[in-house]
Amino acid sequence: MTRGFTASAAAAIGVLAFAGAVLGQGSRLPSPAGTAATEIRGKYVGGGDGAVYQNGKWIEITYGRPIKRGRDLFGAGGNFGRDLNAGAPVWRAGANVSTRLKTEVPLVINGKTVPPGEYSLFIILRPNNWMLIVSSWGAQRDYDPSNTQALWGSFGYTPAKDVVRSPMTLEMLPHSVDQLTWKFLDMTDAGGVLAIEWDKTLATVPFKVGG
Repeated sequence: MTRGFTASAAAAIGVLAFAGAVLGQGSRLPSPAGTAATEIRGKYVGGGDGAVYQNGKWIEITYGRPIKRGRDLFGAGGNFGRDLNAGAPVWRAGANVSTRLKTEVPLVINGKTVPPGEYSLFIILRPNNWMLIVSSWGAQRDYDPSNTQALWGSFGYTPAKDVVRSPMTLEMLPHSVDQLTWKFLDMTDAGGVLAIEWDKTLATVPFKVGG
């Protein structure tokens, strides 16, 4: 697959250049880096205030956190999700860089095991029908059009490296979440829920911990 220098990619680089200029002025990034993390299957050693959680296993999501800033985020009809995709075939489920999942335990999602390792997360946006993609595509730290082994955001995504796809359950929130947020819900050593919320939409996928 040839990955040319598209207008969308140029726009992404422009965002980075702007972010660098903003940082140089001592201000904040327009879409700050975010992390959602959980630790399971460890044990507390000791008691009271001195108790230490040891030998736990981490599951972590790293991503860019865009802010709503008054936008109509998702659109409607045939344009649903188009602005968030920004010309890419799927949504990076964040901003700028690819959203990354790092897990030290096997995760069972939609009946399929995702082995321990690092993955990229994408979402197919359709009205009332979102699909989470866990992919083995690598992620670029900086945009490099000559790098065909890793992606910048979701530009150049293909399904060839999909590990699993899973429908997402959508819920309407009673409030508007201003900054996109990934989180873990209902966590136990046996599993939990991957969740993303933005504006008044909460989208979730349950998972089990294998092994």
